[in-house]
Order: sequence, then structure tokens, then C-alpha cells
Amino acid sequence: MEKVSFSLNGKLALITGASRGIGEAVAVTLADYGAQCILVSRKAEALKSVAEKISARGGKAEVMPCHMGDPGQIEQLFDDIRMLFGRLDILVNNAATNPYFGEMLGADEKIWDKTFDVNLKGPFFMISHAARLMADAGGGSIVNVSSVNGVRPAPFQGIYSITKAGMISMTRAFAKELAGKNIRVNALLPGLVDTHFSKAIMENRDIHDLAVKMIPLARHAQPREISGAVLYLVSDAASFTTGACFVVDGGALA
Repeated sequence: MEKVSFSLNGKLALITGASRGIGEAVAVTLADYGAQCILVSRKAEALKSVAEKISARGGKAEVMPCHMGDPGQIEQLFDDIRMLFGRLDILVNNAATNPYFGEMLGADEKIWDKTFDVNLKGPFFMISHAARLMADAGGGSIVNVSSVNGVRPAPFQGIYSITKAGMISMTRAFAKELAGKNIRVNALLPGLVDTHFSKAIMENRDIHDLAVKMIPLARHAQPREISGAVLYLVSDAASFTTGACFVVDGGALA
């Protein structure tokens, strides 16, 4: 019986929202296990610091800025990847936004459009372009970072929760459609994680403590505690795993 392998040697991985938080932790982890990482976010400077961290650990990383809410920029990103590398093995759709905290009835069209464009439309076109490159190379692995809010909507985060539920459905649909091309598509559903994205919760002691009471492990997570799940999903250890929703929430949905 062969040893289960988490090695990513020779793999090319693209991580969106890689400048901080979960995206940064995922990029560092995948690079630690041998992947060459393409770091994607809107701002190049923030990405450069992550690339330097990866380099200092002996890994390889390329910085390629792109706005996930702009299909034109996404198309150009993949044109560049095809020209520079000619292939792609791993895609981690991590970039997200949540510009509105409040009741859905108080949200206008601009808020809906911004949240939808970055959280759902962008990842859809990322997969569309990535799948073509992966198919040409014989297969690949895609992880969509959704949220437990996609299963159980959180108070005052209704629009965000709707887009994350859509990402779960999109994951399952693409998993079925792309299986014949040897491309696996899975969703990761983190719970409360200490990131800039969750700053509003982390800095409000009352809200934070209320959220933690809902978590059996009685604490929030650190980004590095999420990256291990991504490593599993993109590695050969998960070769028979597709269309799955991998929950990492300290037991909150149990």
C-alpha cells in the first residue's frame, strides 16, 4: 500500500485574496509543500510581502494583481498565465468581500452588485478559465472558500451569506461537470477566523463572545488552522474527493 502523499512538488497553484488572512496562510502552506504559487489580489505591494515570506522559507511565488470583480482583468490574468506557464494545476478561490453589515432591507443595488461580483461572479469566471488550462494539462483541483454562513446565514450578513450559499451550489455543479476532465472541485466552509475580514466581529467583545458561545471548541480559529484543510483537498490524498463541503468551524454546525 502506497503512503498517502500531501506533496505538491511540480504543481502550479493560484490563490486569490492571497495578501493576508486565510489566503496568505494557504499560499504559505501550499508553497511549504512544494507548489509554485501565483499570488492574486488587487494590490501588488501587499502580495510582494507574502511572496518574500514564501521565498524566505525556500518556496516559489509569483505576484499577479487582479480585481476579482472585473471579468476583463480575470481574462487577462489567465492570458498571462497561459503565456508564462502554459498550465495550471490548483485554483483556490479565496477572495471575498462583505461591504454591508445590516438588515437586507436596508441594502441598495450597489451593495448587492459589489458583493455578488466579487464573491460569486468572479469565482465563476476564475473556474471557467482555470478549467480550460487544467483540462489541457490532464486535470487539476479547485477549492472554493465559502463559509458556514452559506449553510446558516448570520445576522446582519444576509447578502454575504446568499453569495456564499451560491458558491456551495456552484461548487457542486462544477464538480459534476468537470469530473470527466479529471478536475476536482470542492468547497471549504470556515467558521469564525481571526482575520481582517472578520475585524468587526473580533473587535466587538460582545459580538465576539456571543459568536464563540456557539462554537463547541469555545474559541475562534487562526488562518493557519484553515490552510491544512486546503492542503488536503488539493493534494493526491483527496484524489477521490469532489463536490464536497469541507467544514472547519470548531463544531459550530454540528
